[in-house]
Amino acid sequence: MSKAEIAVLVSGGGTNLQAIIDAQKSGIIKSGRVKAVISNNPDAYALERARLNGIKTAVCNKKELGDGFEDKLIEILEENNIDFIVLAGFMCILSEKFTSRFKDKIINVHPSLIPSFCGKGFYGLKVHEAALNYGVKVTGATVHYVNEIPDGGKIIMQKAVEIKEGDTPEILQKRVMEEAEWKILPLALEKVCSQLNKD
Repeated sequence: MSKAEIAVLVSGGGTNLQAIIDAQKSGIIKSGRVKAVISNNPDAYALERARLNGIKTAVCNKKELGDGFEDKLIEILEENNIDFIVLAGFMCILSEKFTSRFKDKIINVHPSLIPSFCGKGFYGLKVHEAALNYGVKVTGATVHYVNEIPDGGKIIMQKAVEIKEGDTPEILQKRVMEEAEWKILPLALEKVCSQLNKD
């Protein structure tokens, strides 16, 4: 059975990308393989992680490309015959034109239990600050399909993480990554790739 070809879209350090690479090596992800890592930020450390693991990289800089950004992204994805796209800390909102072209072929990991603390403006530490300010006792992470609404696609997998006394946004961010994001993103990716192979 052929494996689904995956592109991971990144903007920063690439810790979620690393979790995917590690899961691929350990056999958690067996129905797909990461073929390309694409970043909107030429200085993203995630690109280095990809190179260290022999994965093809590309930079698609929104500032330079302007309105041609998504067209260039589509061109790179099609050149590489990509079946599936993972947004792993990708700091660009994709238009409906893009998301509808890859309907049910894009997943994202969000650092809260959607529908809490999600949507426009909720990314990075802002999500954890909001959770702490609100006083919730449980947060977590969600892997979901991507559509034209930020964090609006169907949920694939969620994992809860307890909020502890004395948590700061930084401490909470780290715990949510370690206990939820890095665990459910590879599992959800294997799930969707294995379904893709059956279709």
